[in-house]
Amino acid sequence: MASFSSDTIEQMLTQAEELKFQGKYEEALRILEQLLIVDPDNVTALEEVADNELSLGSYERAERAAKQALAFDKNSYTAHYILGFIASHFEKWKESIAALKIANTLEQNNPEILRCLGWSLFSSGSTLEGMATLERSLNLEEGNPLTLCDLGVAYLKTKNFAKSKALLGRALDLDPSNPRVQECLAMVKRLEKLAG
Repeated sequence: MASFSSDTIEQMLTQAEELKFQGKYEEALRILEQLLIVDPDNVTALEEVADNELSLGSYERAERAAKQALAFDKNSYTAHYILGFIASHFEKWKESIAALKIANTLEQNNPEILRCLGWSLFSSGSTLEGMATLERSLNLEEGNPLTLCDLGVAYLKTKNFAKSKALLGRALDLDPSNPRVQECLAMVKRLEKLAG
């Protein structure tokens, strides 16, 4: 079987990463799949496949790639994060929290891991721990509209309308066309009127 030089592998991974950031997930996957044919236990390529599949909403394929990455490297924080994210998407909170806590131990102070962990904790009923974790994520990455939105929804659910509105307003300033933020802000205003 043909093999790629380490320089070629690095170039392919870099090219796939660039395509992913441009939102060209299928193109990135084609490069990664070529690489995996020759180097099937390349953990970085498997992590990237999982991440691209996740972006495409192909949760089964993302999960399969993440599990394969873990088979080669049980300390792949990316694979643990992806498995935790997928579990949270399907509201499997215990499973999500377990995977995200491992990811957080392996890659501490990663705002995205903390955001997902905070949301899963909050959604599982660990309200204070979840909100504290979301706040920590926001402190690490103040301009993240997703974190602002998640935290805004958490405050909304705990009936702190002023804090919720302020966070969602910041999210809207950063990402004015985000439909989720617009929807959440409209919900705050409706609930505020009902409560008032």
